[in-house]
Amino acid sequence: MPRHARLDTAGALHHIMLRGVNKGDIFIDDIDRNKFLERLRLIIDGGKCIVYAFALMSNHVHILIRSGSMGISSFMRKLLTWYAIYFNRRHKRTGHLFENRYKSILCEEETYFLELVRYIHLNPVRAGIVTDMDTLDSYPWTGHHVIAGNEACIWMDRDYVLLFFGKKRNKAVSAYKNFIRQGLQMGHLPQLVGGGLVRSLGGWSKVASLKQHGSLEKGDERILGSSQFVIKVLQEAEEKQRRQMKVGSPDIMPRLINEECFRRQINPVELKSGGRRRKVS
Repeated sequence: MPRHARLDTAGALHHIMLRGVNKGDIFIDDIDRNKFLERLRLIIDGGKCIVYAFALMSNHVHILIRSGSMGISSFMRKLLTWYAIYFNRRHKRTGHLFENRYKSILCEEETYFLELVRYIHLNPVRAGIVTDMDTLDSYPWTGHHVIAGNEACIWMDRDYVLLFFGKKRNKAVSAYKNFIRQGLQMGHLPQLVGGGLVRSLGGWSKVASLKQHGSLEKGDERILGSSQFVIKVLQEAEEKQRRQMKVGSPDIMPRLINEECFRRQINPVELKSGGRRRKVS
């Protein structure tokens, strides 16, 4: 089955997931983790992206990020290509480091933002690395460590996350930590790690219920959101593709010029001759 094109637009919220090939480690020690975060910071600064949550585990990574001007595909290519070269050189290995393509899920922010922040930051709990809030607070390789106030991080927007919990910093941090604490017993939540109808609706039981009532919903594996959100994203992607195809047509510029001149009541000949009349300029 052919792979679908990635969905992206400036300002979109993405849940990025990447794994080591054959579930192998992509971080051997803290030097590797620091190098990965250093590279992440540099590309964020250049691409005007914003990170709200992240978790570095031994063989996989989660990042909640808002795409910037360069788009997610270019952003991730610069991050992963550089890191794979660095890792192979340092550890004297060859071949692919990451498994297939990284997973990029475009998310409906209003519904899923806080749940994704919590899900990502509880990765060390699900992996058995930490067992309670004290050890989670001190685990340095997630954005929770930053939001909880234990470390400054200029490339992560912890203030935006804390705004959901209050305007005063101390009270917001306390409310945020309580929100995370409530999720300590949560296991793997499949509806948060992908898109599609089953995940967006919260499981097969919800899908079966809708089918029994004759309701139709739209789903897409690249999108985490409601049916309306999925439709909106797909329509925007289709329109973007049509515009790109039109621009690629060899006769597009003369036609656009004539259409614009007609709309603004300007003679195309005057425009092409370099007329300096204000309206022409």
